[in-house]
Amino acid sequence: MAGKGPHCSFVLLAEFDIDSGAQLTYQFPQPLGTDEGLLANLMLPDGAERHLEDWTIFFLNQTPFNTIAPVLALETESSDNQSNGEDGHPELLYVLNLVRTKHDKSVRRGAVVKAMAICTRHPFIQIFKPVLLLALDDYFANPSQECLARLFDAINSMNISAAPALTRSEKVIMRASERKDIFAEKFSFQLPPLPPKAAHKTTGSNGSHSSEDGVLIGSRARSTTVASDPNPAHPPSPSDTSFSLGGSAVWVNDDSVIIDSQVGVAIGAGPGSVGGASVSSSSVLTSRGRRSTDTSSNSSHAYSGGAIPTSSDPHLRSGISKDTHFFQTSIAYKGHTLPIKLPLATFPEEVGEYSLIQLIQTFSTPLITISGPLHPHLHTNGSLTHPIIILFNALVTGKRILFLGHNIPAGQVANYVLSACALGSGCGAVLRGFIERAFPYAGLAGGEDWVSTPAYIAGVTNPIFETSGSWDLLMDIGTARVVVHKDIHVSFPPTMAPPALVNPMMPRPIKVENSVGSEDDIQRIATRDGKEGSQKSEFAAKPDCLDNMFIEDLISAITSHFGETLVRMRFTEYVARFVRLASRYEEVAAGLTKLGYASAPFVDGSLGSGIVFPDEAAAFKELATNASRIEGWRRSKSYQYCVQDFRKSRATAAIQGFDLSHQLSRLRLVKNLPDAEVVLIVRSIADNVRTYEQVIELLACMPPHAGGLQPLSFCLFHQHESIREATVDIFNELRQYPVGVIFLQALNHFQRYAYVRQAHARESRMKDLNHGLAPPPHMASRTPSNRSEVSLGGI
Repeated sequence: MAGKGPHCSFVLLAEFDIDSGAQLTYQFPQPLGTDEGLLANLMLPDGAERHLEDWTIFFLNQTPFNTIAPVLALETESSDNQSNGEDGHPELLYVLNLVRTKHDKSVRRGAVVKAMAICTRHPFIQIFKPVLLLALDDYFANPSQECLARLFDAINSMNISAAPALTRSEKVIMRASERKDIFAEKFSFQLPPLPPKAAHKTTGSNGSHSSEDGVLIGSRARSTTVASDPNPAHPPSPSDTSFSLGGSAVWVNDDSVIIDSQVGVAIGAGPGSVGGASVSSSSVLTSRGRRSTDTSSNSSHAYSGGAIPTSSDPHLRSGISKDTHFFQTSIAYKGHTLPIKLPLATFPEEVGEYSLIQLIQTFSTPLITISGPLHPHLHTNGSLTHPIIILFNALVTGKRILFLGHNIPAGQVANYVLSACALGSGCGAVLRGFIERAFPYAGLAGGEDWVSTPAYIAGVTNPIFETSGSWDLLMDIGTARVVVHKDIHVSFPPTMAPPALVNPMMPRPIKVENSVGSEDDIQRIATRDGKEGSQKSEFAAKPDCLDNMFIEDLISAITSHFGETLVRMRFTEYVARFVRLASRYEEVAAGLTKLGYASAPFVDGSLGSGIVFPDEAAAFKELATNASRIEGWRRSKSYQYCVQDFRKSRATAAIQGFDLSHQLSRLRLVKNLPDAEVVLIVRSIADNVRTYEQVIELLACMPPHAGGLQPLSFCLFHQHESIREATVDIFNELRQYPVGVIFLQALNHFQRYAYVRQAHARESRMKDLNHGLAPPPHMASRTPSNRSEVSLGGI
């Protein structure tokens, strides 16, 4: 997590002079080598004197006019101003600026306006707000360059070397989970690594019962005095009466299920332990007077003991965060120790404290007005296209977007721009290329430069930019107006679809009787912008459009007080589906795709791939609705980045050989799935989930808000034994890791009991085989779970 270079590359100080205007007073530790007038005007936004305090955000190293060129390199060997990105351009610098107005009748104009800014390579710039507040107070009291030097040194002394560096899949899991102990094992310091395979083996401990490898997972006991035999002659057998799942006692010798609510609070049993039981050396007396013995084993991957804080464990263990979504550190400034919560699941396209809820609520009011011509790239549902969908379409198709906030603090306008960037990128988890063309606050100074940037996303407070006309979509924050420029058809003339769409030799979706996907739809896509009479069909508004239903669901969730996390995850799913839909569109239009797996059904024992639809009629209906904006997106830089990212992710994916998202979508969405396909899906997942990286990749595709492991858990009740056995194999592997146990604990009691019962039965069979005992008659020839004597009405 520490990365390269200092946390703070530069500190800037600007002041407003009544005679000469905005002036850049100090640049520490050295001049940036760029236009000082531009920096001063960005730090002192229009109308700053009307607000006592305001925060603004802008970026450096974006374009030639704001690229820095310091004379001397920083002391750090790999500094921010020297490091280059993938395309050879200097690394982006994020600038957090605080401007303050102090009224003073003794000075001209009766006020003093000063601004202080820090330049950092971290997108989570909000963590530096407290220390920047102190530093600007310090400068008002003692205006000297020493204040900038103290701030520079204080920020760069912040220690984040112990912060865990998460992979993309781990970040996706963390941001989707509300558990405050997610990945808590990564906060254990200086722990000896466990051998990958040896860590899966269970060891017996005094008074506790353990099973064979891969069935039970427990945890190290909180007590370090429990002795264990590393090489037992005969592995202890599981209890004949109970089986533990994450410390919850589940009885298997009758029809009852007992869950101890006081156990299993953490990733395992008791508060502060991971895995099996809080007490591994003694049995636990349950509420029915029975004795249930939990298990103890070694958890693999980065955890080998120590306690994990939970809601029931308020005492913070040394070096472990109370909320593992953040790494807790501190900044010391002039005798003040400021606690800092460093977010661990932030993507580069997420800058600052943006709010999708605020963005949606602002442009979803009943008084909102939408004006301007309809354009096929923007209005995917004609006149009924929601403003947020218009904004998303403009973002992905590369339109020039202007957020106007007249008489609104520049910091609020900047937050709308940053929220829009997160919206278009799927909260940074799917697409990229938005931040590099974003100008959270832009003013008249340097206006001719940023206005000339293709597909810019800018925030302004001066209404003069509305009259300039150099934008394609205007989002007025104050009046809730959405305006499409009258000349957008000139700037982005409609283009013909690829001829392959109407080529009878090219594969196309199967036509279904009485479906929307008819030959007329194909013809309309091919001629949507070029032939007379297509305008009416292209902009037909449908109240039941999927996009409108999606926004209505979000508004309903916000009204019901669901948090920002859910809204972000829903938009991440929305953008990911858009990409998979574009991949299918490319196949129809060009015969191949660069964005994803080629679409294929399950045939002759081969798994399918690509996006999943309820039927081909729904598939073609959605393709026809999205064709225009997909065509617009394919001409954008974001599309090029997506192609590169897919090629890289496919080469480095932990699970290879099949489209994992497709298989999970089939389990989640399709009714009457063929048994042969279910067998192959669960068996393929079981065979390819053997390592920590593979487990994480699987769980990243099964977020809690979408049901978590529920699609797989239904396979525990399938009539075919092979499907149930493969599902148990998958869950057994998940139990080897604390994060997997968290997902298993999220299942309902009925699903957990089904897993525990089947895993216990398997252990019993293996124990009998190991002792040379023949299996009982009812075990030798088992019937499907839904065809037993009990289910058929027998006795």
